[in-house]
Amino acid sequence: MLHRRSAMQSCLLLPGIARAQGDAAEWRPTQPMRIVVPAAPGGTTDIMARMLAQHLQSRFGINALADNRSGGGGTIGTMDVLRAPADGLTLLSGNIGPQAIAYSLFRNLQYRPESLAPVGNMIRGPNALLLHPSIPARTVPEFVAHLKANPGKLAYGSSGVGQSPHLSGVWFCQLTGTEATHVPFRGAGPLMMDLVAGNIQFSFDNLTTSVQQIRAGQVRALAVTSADRNAQLPDLPPLRETMAELANYEVNTWFGMFAHGNTPPGAIAVLNREINSFLNMAETRARFAQMGGVPMPGSPADFSAFVQAEIAKWRGVIQREGLQMDIS
Repeated sequence: MLHRRSAMQSCLLLPGIARAQGDAAEWRPTQPMRIVVPAAPGGTTDIMARMLAQHLQSRFGINALADNRSGGGGTIGTMDVLRAPADGLTLLSGNIGPQAIAYSLFRNLQYRPESLAPVGNMIRGPNALLLHPSIPARTVPEFVAHLKANPGKLAYGSSGVGQSPHLSGVWFCQLTGTEATHVPFRGAGPLMMDLVAGNIQFSFDNLTTSVQQIRAGQVRALAVTSADRNAQLPDLPPLRETMAELANYEVNTWFGMFAHGNTPPGAIAVLNREINSFLNMAETRARFAQMGGVPMPGSPADFSAFVQAEIAKWRGVIQREGLQMDIS
């Protein structure tokens, strides 16, 4: 009788033991994954998504694809991720625009920082001030003089309203006392096509996506927005070194992966580990160097603290400049 009771008790315990073992098992995707790109193909946001999708596909043996959902300065793609199940199978290839600047810039934003879970940062780099070769300026002071001689007549493009290239242009014009017309595009790829074609006269674009056009002479680069020179184009000075009016000017852009805020921590941990593994690969570092970017490995907590600091920084810039707008 005692033996039978013990056996029955053991049987009663087995389901609980099985659940505990299941809970302890490491998360792994068993269905296709999607990385939402809140911009058009061709820009750094898109490149990061496609590179990571290929890595995840090879690591997990599942299909992983980049899904472009452009518009609204990256906010449309962000909302697409927040409407998807919080199961770790949908990631957002985020950046400084919709994940830092947007919170202070847009009055009608439909999400907050806590809506998203930072998974891992990937790459950091400056923007570059780019001109169509027809503009008769070889230095930043010459370009500012040209803008002042043609107030409001030149158009500058950006990869979207509220993205760092847009704010880079706004801040530049305000500090130099110049006027220009902003033309937003649905990503860096369409922007570069129109700049090369001469449909717009200048832009602030991510160096990581414009370095090839600069080297090919399709556009003329005058300076970078970071505080320091970039190793890929060391002859380009930081904007802050070119004119006294720009002494406090500094913009660095970044790109990383986010998930729905309710995604299980186990899935976040596994995906962060894979991002860091990808960033530490020699071929990744070589590709980033060619793009003029720097890998940004770290934990989800590291990325979260970084994003919060960026939100606070851009809140200050936007409030000082009195910038507010609605997502159209």
